[in-house]
Amino acid sequence: MNFSGVFAALTTPFVHDGSVSLPDLKHNVHRYNQTDLAGYVALGSTGEAVLLTRAEMDGILATVKESAAKGKKLLAGAGAESTAETIERTKRAAEFGYDAVLVKTPYYYKPAYKPEVLIAHYRRVADESPIPVMLYSIPQFTGIALGSAEVAALAEHPNIIGIKDSSGNVHGVADCGGDSSCVPDPGRLRSQRVSVDGDRRAWSNPGAGVRASRKVCGAV
Repeated sequence: MNFSGVFAALTTPFVHDGSVSLPDLKHNVHRYNQTDLAGYVALGSTGEAVLLTRAEMDGILATVKESAAKGKKLLAGAGAESTAETIERTKRAAEFGYDAVLVKTPYYYKPAYKPEVLIAHYRRVADESPIPVMLYSIPQFTGIALGSAEVAALAEHPNIIGIKDSSGNVHGVADCGGDSSCVPDPGRLRSQRVSVDGDRRAWSNPGAGVRASRKVCGAV
């Protein structure tokens, strides 16, 4: 499947009480349908997926799928702390008809996440995901970056199709310490930022403060 082109990282609209506004999300997708965007990314960092409940995530996946114009490719954020939950989310995205999933690194138990652990995590997810997997490295939020060694190893998996590198270091995954053979097939894994503008709009959602405040206060 070809994922070339520009993908919009969708924001999640909220109303004043902090609940998700699916009608506004539908409106936004309909506006995007009028452009030449290749597709959309739902439940990414820009969509504030880490602040959403399971029911809210399902509502967003359904709304984006129903609203997207024919021919637009759809990616769903599916990363979670556990491998089992991540796999479950990939299956859920497939059930909703998404074309691929975007899987961020787990990050809570940072001392345990050695390269071999991350590789094993992603391989297990890719083995069991019914749709293609795109790696997602966003260390400014997770504190965990996918290095060139991990990316090179994961590039061999037939169900891992690319990487969204939001680290700001666009040469990072291509830097193999001068060893040009560390990636057996340089064309196998495409390093692509799914939506550069989407990352820059990460804080443009006017409801972000409402949702973040609700979650933080609720935890106190």
